[in-house]
Amino acid sequence: MATTSNKTELAAPTLAQSHKTGINITSAAHLLIQVPSYTAMDEGDLIELFWNHCYVTSRVLTTADIGHPVQLRVPESFIANGSSHIHYRVMQVGRGPVMSAVRHVQIKLDCPGGQPCALYGDEIQSLAPVSIPETIRRQGVNPSQVKRRVPRTIEPYMNTAVDDEITLRWGDVRMDLPRLKASDVGQPIQVWVPPAIILEAGEDLRLEVTYCILDRVGNNSRWAPARTLKIGCANPYLKVPKKEPLKAAEPRRR
Repeated sequence: MATTSNKTELAAPTLAQSHKTGINITSAAHLLIQVPSYTAMDEGDLIELFWNHCYVTSRVLTTADIGHPVQLRVPESFIANGSSHIHYRVMQVGRGPVMSAVRHVQIKLDCPGGQPCALYGDEIQSLAPVSIPETIRRQGVNPSQVKRRVPRTIEPYMNTAVDDEITLRWGDVRMDLPRLKASDVGQPIQVWVPPAIILEAGEDLRLEVTYCILDRVGNNSRWAPARTLKIGCANPYLKVPKKEPLKAAEPRRR
């Protein structure tokens, strides 16, 4: 006679994608859940996947599956903003069902600054260009201003969220800002560019200043429309070399 059991004896499933506890708009389109191999894994086992206690899909194991993680796909229709929990159940011949531990995940499908448009390449028009004092915009940055640091303001943007990470690009030099706190949401972000960043980027007749944003689950904006500045160039006929475009935000190394 078969025994029945609902004891949690199996490890929780994981996200097959790189963000282990968060789902972004890219991963949601092809979301794979990974079920780890387990003791007494056998041909003919039935693995059933559940999303917020709703049945999603199942798979009958073959000989080739034994001893290896098993991946199951979640249809995009299950995935919505907020938090969700995932678990699976294993059914074996002659044994009762065994439930796994639960995996809690955060889902955020709203990109910082809004959804990018393919027409604009690596730029997103819904982000405002960085705000710069009018005097500096007209006259550029002189040596005395370099010493005092140069003020910048990033205006509030669509889908701002706690833990957003903003990267400012000053010419070819990147400057990572602190993660946003709850008090920052909906407020302008004040940035002071330090002398070290300005000196590293060097003199330039048309230095580009822009920024991009990476959120807590890996959604990234593209670059905001750039501002151009004159930085300490005494020679108005200086030839400025053409610069290679930089890619949009990427996860920072911890």
